[in-house]
Amino acid sequence: MIDLAPDCRVPVIWKPSSRARRLSVRIDHRQQALVVTLPSELSSTHALQFLKKQTRWITTRLAALQQAPAFLPGRTIPIEGKPHTIVHQPTAQGGVWIEADQLFVSGARDFMSRRITDFLRNHARLILGQDLRAQAQSSGLRPTRLDIRDTSSRWGSCSSAGRIMLSWRLVMAPAPVRHYLIAHELAHLRHMNHGPAFWALADQLTPHRHHAEAWLKQHGPSLLGAR
Repeated sequence: MIDLAPDCRVPVIWKPSSRARRLSVRIDHRQQALVVTLPSELSSTHALQFLKKQTRWITTRLAALQQAPAFLPGRTIPIEGKPHTIVHQPTAQGGVWIEADQLFVSGARDFMSRRITDFLRNHARLILGQDLRAQAQSSGLRPTRLDIRDTSSRWGSCSSAGRIMLSWRLVMAPAPVRHYLIAHELAHLRHMNHGPAFWALADQLTPHRHHAEAWLKQHGPSLLGAR
């Protein structure tokens, strides 16, 4: 824990690195902590001074995590961009299922979060798989594989072998946001960078870039912290 200000005390995970060329800071949404990668030549004192200059950014991001959807009875979580109220039915059969704008969960309350997470991961494989196949077909850009994972700081990635990874949490986002993020990774099949040619192709593949980026800036941190 470090004190960034008199009323701002936050947990920090220090990661010394002999390979890092500069200090970097990110939020670990699952642990609700700062992750600081520290080059070997940089002292923790200098790192702390840097973090104090970023107090406003850090507190804003951590505050957003407090608004993250909680997988608890009566709470509302987004699924494909639409709000669904969690309803606990402990004696029911069927695990987890959707009816209209409600998400029903059977079994003991202690296992609700895990059951909902498993349900959303499976739902993500279905929905994101359909989205990816549709956009791949229309664009002519074909990935070699889709992996659905739980990541703490990114929505997707594309390897040089053509494998696309998407976070299961993306299934909570509206369709235009999913469309943009998938287009972003498809564009990497042709351009493994973020140069002008990449952005030109991405804009050809989706009309939602600017809307999606704004939406993710506002709502993305809370989705990454959903649990």
